[in-house]
Amino acid sequence: MGIMEKDIERVLISQIELEKKVQEIGEQISKDYEGETPIFVGVLKGCFIFMADLMRHVSINCSMDFMAVSSYQGTSSTGAVKINKDLNESIEGKHLILVEDILDSGVTLNYLKNYLSVRKPASIKIATLMDKPARRKADIYADYSCFEVPDAFVVGYGLDYNEKYRNLPYIGVLKPEVYQA
Repeated sequence: MGIMEKDIERVLISQIELEKKVQEIGEQISKDYEGETPIFVGVLKGCFIFMADLMRHVSINCSMDFMAVSSYQGTSSTGAVKINKDLNESIEGKHLILVEDILDSGVTLNYLKNYLSVRKPASIKIATLMDKPARRKADIYADYSCFEVPDAFVVGYGLDYNEKYRNLPYIGVLKPEVYQA
């Protein structure tokens, strides 16, 4: 057992399950956007592994860009969101697919969707690896979702705790003593 695995309570989603579902979503996006050239907009940092794998299963022309956001420390769930990295190109008239690792409270993603809507894209859809509806605070839903997960502290496949565990090839539930210490 590796150094990281000792902190994992259980594997929630295996590497094989991830590969299968991400492929399905990529194929669905390819069908839905046939004849279009969508822009995949990754929300850093957690999306990077999911987005890379997802795009490898998309068989239509597309492009990609990234945004980095953070919530100010000490604010409530409806608090301010800070854009640390914005898009590099114009999105007016283009189809956007916001790619997120986990749709949790939805506050940040709702903010981003509204923020980008002002730039008049043709459409904005959301693709998330995991949906955690138990913690939703904003009225926002994923158009493409791989897995619905319980209200547990999950890491791996891009998701972190204090910048660790992102490189696990599966989604695991972190032992409470790790993050409550």
